[in-house]
Amino acid sequence: MYRYFIKRFFDIIFSLVLILFLLPFLIFLYLIIYIISKSNPIFTQERIGLHGTKFKIYKFKSMLEKYDEYNILLPDIERTYFLGNILRKLSIDELPQFFNILSGQMSFIGPRPLLPRYVPLYNTFQNRRHEVKPGITGLAQIKGRNNTSWDTRFNFDIYYVDNLSFKLDLKIFINTISKVLSFSNISPKDKQFMDEFKGNN
Repeated sequence: MYRYFIKRFFDIIFSLVLILFLLPFLIFLYLIIYIISKSNPIFTQERIGLHGTKFKIYKFKSMLEKYDEYNILLPDIERTYFLGNILRKLSIDELPQFFNILSGQMSFIGPRPLLPRYVPLYNTFQNRRHEVKPGITGLAQIKGRNNTSWDTRFNFDIYYVDNLSFKLDLKIFINTISKVLSFSNISPKDKQFMDEFKGNN
């Protein structure tokens, strides 16, 4: 009952309330990022959701659009900026995903949605992460966020799929708030961004 009905009901109610409550703040951020980046403040990217369906995820841009002399986008580390780092550290860049939740593409809690190019690299076990809707936060995030290996993250994702419940979602939610407020495990040790997934060797 919780997995198929109550969880979705909570997602609709809470995402709608948060969007309405945070709307002035979202508009303010939109304008500030637009002024700084001189481009669309919303970053959109194709991700994989429930049952392998593709959707566009929304985020506030935490990196600038900078290109080299050959008009090739510079590496992530060279496109970061002060406000973008704050947005990422506080997970504020994720706030536009409330609209993904309201539309039914995502949930507040679930495995993080990953890139379509990873799909051919999954084994049968790893592909089971798509049996539930992806989330803004999940079990892998509270167990180490970006500081865990891909295999460990997939193990947490499948554990969540098999044990989804209100009690587990509540635990993840409480721990997520604690992680965000303490800025813990935001980036991999000695690196600013998570390594690419390259499949099983």
